[in-house]
Amino acid sequence: MAEVRFQKVSKTFPPRRGSAPVEVLRQLDLTVHNGEFLVLVGPSGCGKSTLLRILAGLETPSGGEILVGERAVNGLRPAQRDVAMVFQSYALYPHLSVADNIGFGLRRSRPRTTIQHLQDGLHRFTRRLPAGLRVASERERRIEERIKAVAEQLELTPLLERLPKELSGGQKQRVALGRAIARQPKVFLMDEPLSNLDAKLRTGTRAQIVALQRELGITTLYVTHDQVEAMTMGHRIAVLNQGRLQQLGTPMELYEHPANLFVAQFIGSPPMNLLPVEQAGADQVQLAGRRFLVEGEMALALEARTGGGSLTAGLRAEHFKLAPATNRNLAAEITHLEALGNEVLISCRLIEGSHLIQVRTDPGQRLAAGQTIHLDIDPQGWRFFEASGESLPRPEPTVTKPGSRGHQDEMQVVLPDLT
Repeated sequence: MAEVRFQKVSKTFPPRRGSAPVEVLRQLDLTVHNGEFLVLVGPSGCGKSTLLRILAGLETPSGGEILVGERAVNGLRPAQRDVAMVFQSYALYPHLSVADNIGFGLRRSRPRTTIQHLQDGLHRFTRRLPAGLRVASERERRIEERIKAVAEQLELTPLLERLPKELSGGQKQRVALGRAIARQPKVFLMDEPLSNLDAKLRTGTRAQIVALQRELGITTLYVTHDQVEAMTMGHRIAVLNQGRLQQLGTPMELYEHPANLFVAQFIGSPPMNLLPVEQAGADQVQLAGRRFLVEGEMALALEARTGGGSLTAGLRAEHFKLAPATNRNLAAEITHLEALGNEVLISCRLIEGSHLIQVRTDPGQRLAAGQTIHLDIDPQGWRFFEASGESLPRPEPTVTKPGSRGHQDEMQVVLPDLT
């Protein structure tokens, strides 16, 4: 196991056919803790896969340094970096059996003399002959034991003699995982390994990967476009956009407190609803001609904000509640319904302002497209973004030292200076 650090890493691809150079990564700083499962997400072309390929040694960075543990790996060949990569396309050798695919990296991990090559080859060729006719190789024996252990771990033992063309998609993916695990690397790199699987198989394999990583404790970088994978698999999520790190945190930190409008729209399914509001006092905002109360830490953030004015408000689908028709609630017309079994996702348009929003509710409601509904807003659900797109700073609680007030510890909210 090892910590991975990217320090000011940049990658620019040269121009082609008269086009401008393509800057994929821009001065990226990122630390992956020892034994951590870090998920990389972002739109296509944001640099996720390029970052993995640079760490694996398949691409050369234009600038910056990559460290695995305390060792800089920029100048090392891929085989010397002690990382293993699982590709989206499985990348299995079609002429090799499952056992030989799993053991491929093991057999090429150390240089061998011509005599050792011959002895190992004769061992494999004679292993099914009677005991007296077999050629012994201690190295091959250890490799075979390792293949057997990995196959049992991934439930591949009955498939060891099959070729890749005789396997299902899920079985191929487990073989690709087995090949990576067999080498016992310091770091796993996984580039959308489940994208070729159907939904049911993806769910089972996802759980298997998480359990395997927890058991092995190997530092893992995992690239995905799938929101469910990102939210359920990783200890932390790194959101990239245009080669820059937008936010790094736990899945719930990113979901509940996005750092900017890009993260708010990218993380979560459905994405966060964004609405224009006006600050109307220390703990109120005005939306569609109505005032709404703001509670919790966002009320403290509003109070610290000077000058008032316009903001972009963010509300998750679950922060709207169906409510009776009153003057203080928002009227909206349903445009579309998605019944998902355990919940109903309502797409609707606000009567005042014509803003499209999505609302999550329970499946017991009798609703239809074209129907007018009324919505109340959870006063603790508000999130606010400035015109720059950055979120309104959250107050940071600090503990004061024992003082003159009865010598008791007190929680004190410290607000950032916005002047």
